[in-house]
Amino acid sequence: MKRRSLLFAAGAGVLGVTVLSACSSPAEPAPGSSAPPPGSPPGSPAAPTGWERVNLGFVSAYLLVRGSEVAIVDLGTSGSEAGIGEGLKAAGSGWANVKHVILTHRHDDHVGGLSGVQPQVKATWYAGEADVSGIRSETALKPVKDGDEIFGLRIIGTPGHTAGHVSVFDPATGVLVAGDALRTTDGLVGSDPQYTLDPAQAAASVKKLAGLDIKQILPGHGDPLTAGSADALKKLAATVR
Repeated sequence: MKRRSLLFAAGAGVLGVTVLSACSSPAEPAPGSSAPPPGSPPGSPAAPTGWERVNLGFVSAYLLVRGSEVAIVDLGTSGSEAGIGEGLKAAGSGWANVKHVILTHRHDDHVGGLSGVQPQVKATWYAGEADVSGIRSETALKPVKDGDEIFGLRIIGTPGHTAGHVSVFDPATGVLVAGDALRTTDGLVGSDPQYTLDPAQAAASVKKLAGLDIKQILPGHGDPLTAGSADALKKLAATVR
């Protein structure tokens, strides 16, 4: 089965065109994502986690789907809730299935959609310990740190871009949602220097990520890297200082 939808999402004066696509068959998971094996109970932590990218123009949010439950990682700019809602539909889901929202860091292009999304969901909200105080939220944010587990996903502390920046890693599939610790805007590169709080920490975070068994990289800026990810990341880690 193939499905493809086109939507427009406006935020912070920027009009983003969101193209969402997924294809699957009973015997084969969608390229760039994974599907639970037959017979897996809905929401089972043992089931692989599939993903959908919500392309909001210059930044992306990601939907991590396991069974009937969804975790959203990052929310884009203000007004991005329309695009995220369409992304949920494209994934065969909806707001009611969102149980976790993870914010990789406090910058407005990743948390700006917070006020529009919060009324839509009954979820637990998370952000890195050192960034929680810098995020305006009507709902309490649960501080997370390196090694914490959410929804079968591992929180990887990746400070540098901000003090509390975190990435989200699925050990079962090797999928890494990197926030702004990694970008693919010009090949695979690290945190944008002009927005990086601590370059030395950011470089150390790249090296840390290179030690994981990564199969796919889902960056905040740029397209997902779904082939050759581990080699590209190791090469990048060898060059950063």
